[in-house]
Amino acid sequence: MSQAEDMAATGKSESVTTVSIQDVSRLSGLSEPTLRYYEKIGLIGPVPRDESSGHRRYDGTAVETIEALSCLRAAGMSVRDMRAYLRYLDAAGDNAAEMRDLFLKNAERVAQEIEQMQTRLRYLQLKADLWDARQRGDIGAEHRAVQALTNVVADFR
Repeated sequence: MSQAEDMAATGKSESVTTVSIQDVSRLSGLSEPTLRYYEKIGLIGPVPRDESSGHRRYDGTAVETIEALSCLRAAGMSVRDMRAYLRYLDAAGDNAAEMRDLFLKNAERVAQEIEQMQTRLRYLQLKADLWDARQRGDIGAEHRAVQALTNVVADFR
């Protein structure tokens, strides 16, 4: 088990001083270039370097932040919204309403994406039905598929 995985499994960063970018990448699922980019744009604070090698060494707090960012990214959250999330976490006071609104906004976005994907899926299924009907020589099924496709195509607009 890597130090990063040990840190995640135990929930304790005290037993592990720092971990490498490779370990953080494996643990979070974010690529090393993405981790460097997140540091560059300020999503992750400056990462200390090993004095002898110059390699990045992430502490437990950074690993926790990166794991959260990985989940937000997997959910399709924008960098702007990730910044807002981190800002709400760091701000003094109760930011529950802001957090709720941030996640509701993103949930609505995902719901719209799902609806669009369902329309695409329906289109593909109907095209398969059309070609199946043509292969079988079923003119009635072919006409029904064309009519249904006409309706689905209208949804693309």
